[in-house]
Amino acid sequence: MQSSRDNQFSRSIRTLCVAFLISCVLNGQNQTKNFDTYINGQAALYHFNGNVLIAKNGAIIYQKSFGYADIENQIKLDNNSVFDIGSITKEFTAVGILLLKDQGKISYTDTLRKFFPELPFSNITIAQLLTHTSGIPDGFELVEKYFDHEKIATNQDLIDLLVKYHPPLLFKPGKDLMYSGTGFNLLASVIEKVSGQSYNKYMDDNIFKPIRMNNTIVANFPRNDKNTSHLDKGYIYNDSAKTYVSADTVYPDWTSFLSGINGEGMIITTTGDLLKWDRAMKNYQLLTEQTQEDMITVQAEKTSFPTVKFGYGIRVGANEIGNYIFHNGWYPGFTSMLIRYVDPDLTVIVLSNNQSHCDFIADGLASIALNKKIIMPYAHKEIALTSSITKYTGKFMIPLMRPPYMVDFPSEIIQKNNSLFLHTAWSADVKLIPESSTKFFYGNGTDQQIEFKMDSSENVSNIFYIGYGLKKGNKENELRTKILISTLL
Repeated sequence: MQSSRDNQFSRSIRTLCVAFLISCVLNGQNQTKNFDTYINGQAALYHFNGNVLIAKNGAIIYQKSFGYADIENQIKLDNNSVFDIGSITKEFTAVGILLLKDQGKISYTDTLRKFFPELPFSNITIAQLLTHTSGIPDGFELVEKYFDHEKIATNQDLIDLLVKYHPPLLFKPGKDLMYSGTGFNLLASVIEKVSGQSYNKYMDDNIFKPIRMNNTIVANFPRNDKNTSHLDKGYIYNDSAKTYVSADTVYPDWTSFLSGINGEGMIITTTGDLLKWDRAMKNYQLLTEQTQEDMITVQAEKTSFPTVKFGYGIRVGANEIGNYIFHNGWYPGFTSMLIRYVDPDLTVIVLSNNQSHCDFIADGLASIALNKKIIMPYAHKEIALTSSITKYTGKFMIPLMRPPYMVDFPSEIIQKNNSLFLHTAWSADVKLIPESSTKFFYGNGTDQQIEFKMDSSENVSNIFYIGYGLKKGNKENELRTKILISTLL
């Protein structure tokens, strides 16, 4: 017979379990509310238009659509909406190559000229192409300059132009790192040469179908309406018209003579299919365990400023949230972000068809998912300052909304026409509009602010950057900041 002490212990355990389950439910409800508040704010205040998916340990905890697949016809996005993912395609091309490596058909040390002896570039290896360390110049410039724009170029046309005009390498292979789309075009051609299949069919047979990515294809132009019936229209904001216009009207070359080249882009897919892809990498569904780990391990690093780390076809690194693997993408009208924070196994996918800042929005959502501090979007209101703004000017290290992702850049806050501006060597000056005596918001319509910390003498003692809800302090020491700014700004 059970003692009263045992009964009391059992009741206590049950009470604790019930309390824990209630806590989990309430926390999940709060997270969903916070996700909604954050992304609805991005939509209302900063025009986010796209789809979002967040998963923990592969289980979806949030998936929603915001805005329109077709603005003109008021067709709303849904979970089946298909987006062009731009450079996220490079992950798929990398796996296509690594599958051939696992089959013993190629090796990391094979040279490019083993497959295309006519190319002028010697001693470039498969591994260097996969890690952007080949020094291959931009082949699209040759296509734009020399190819007949009334036709659609293919990978073979690109190779022919490289052979004919033999542009010099940017650096000796393996001695530096420079992001190269052309390197992945050449890898797609290696896939075709070794497999005997077109890149499109190879990807379909060996990647998309095996992991049931049923809404994913390589979609060159002219795109068949039957195969791309759920593909959203891409939009770009027109400053002069103060409205969104079709991306095709701004970048007609991407839907015409450049649109037949594969390897660095041209895959269209959904958030749900990208989660299947993420799980396939996580669970070794396509590659051997060793090869998959090779892919997401640092294989090359650009040590000069700004530093960048790559595995095979994917970015690898760490930030305030944790260790990550990711790739983002751009195609006219579309932006995309697929990131997994490795240790908590948190996957965030953000796809947009109006060029929203998917990469930084993804970090905001990741912070909410991991219960980290975030500043929710809010309407900023300009105030009139009663004191001089000269005290805010100076040179600082500030994160910038430009590649490479999550890197501080030397910047200067300057004064022009009684207003403050953020000045950098990489983009146009951005007006900083005061909303308090220490906080200024960006005048370019993005969710970014600068906050100053003042000392007792009203001099700037520190500067904080707030980007899409994440607040980051200036962690650079004064000497390094001065050195970087003096050499780079």
